[in-house]
Amino acid sequence: MSPTTDLPPDHDPSSPDGAAGRRPWTLLSNHGHVLVCLARDPHMRVRDIAATVGITERACYRIVGDLERAGMLRRERVGRNNRYVVDLAASLRHPAWRGVRAADLLAIG
Repeated sequence: MSPTTDLPPDHDPSSPDGAAGRRPWTLLSNHGHVLVCLARDPHMRVRDIAATVGITERACYRIVGDLERAGMLRRERVGRNNRYVVDLAASLRHPAWRGVRAADLLAIG
């Protein structure tokens, strides 16, 4: 297992879940998965995040932008690379999660 993902090396998020031929559901949205990846490894490359989450790089860039605009994280340049800082005090957006901070969600994992 990789320290940044905690997923087995043969994990394939795009594989069907048996006879139904559907993708297996996950508790978090892709936005949540990207946020967790960046909280665990602030230097993780978008290419690696996308592979871990099971989305395209383009979708990952869009999600990172969404999270930045929502104030959930900020991007810092470190040489030629990016470092992402998750705002642990940021509130989650969904009404069912009203009053729950990013730190609360990330503390679970």
